Amino acid sequence: MPGSAPPERSITTADAAETRRLAASLAAAAEPGDLVCLWGELGAGKTQFAKGFGAGLGVTGTISSPTFILMSEYEGRLPLFHVDLYRLADGADALAGGIIDERQAAGVTLVEWPDRMGDLLPTRRLDVVIEGTGTEPRRITLRSSDPGMARYVAVAPAPTPAPAVAREGAA
Repeated sequence: MPGSAPPERSITTADAAETRRLAASLAAAAEPGDLVCLWGELGAGKTQFAKGFGAGLGVTGTISSPTFILMSEYEGRLPLFHVDLYRLADGADALAGGIIDERQAAGVTLVEWPDRMGDLLPTRRLDVVIEGTGTEPRRITLRSSDPGMARYVAVAPAPTPAPAVAREGAA
């Protein structure tokens, strides 16, 4: 339907283990060439999400933040390319450094700090917006403006309803 809002779902996770389980469940929808952009502040849980997603793809190696090496590659059901653009100034640096290349068409690419790509960021992607830091719960919003990526939103668990709050004086 023209003009409709992009598919979106928000889920709250209580801790890092729940974030990893959510991401692992989303990996079932992964197809070659997918781009998943992880948005959030330092300490939001982007790497925890990447660990869970990798586990869902069957990656057996240890997934860690590729901040100093920029990209790590892992073997699973599909190759997983975990990219961290935190140290780059802009998308031109990513292209010049060979971080984005044709090998990624065969796998799934998770990008931390995708804002560094600027105008080079493709529209065909899943945005995973993680809100919260430290020990607080995370609100994770999955959003896709591309119909081909809406499958991630479709496989995401339904949001847990907030507990009912008892009103004072209610029986």
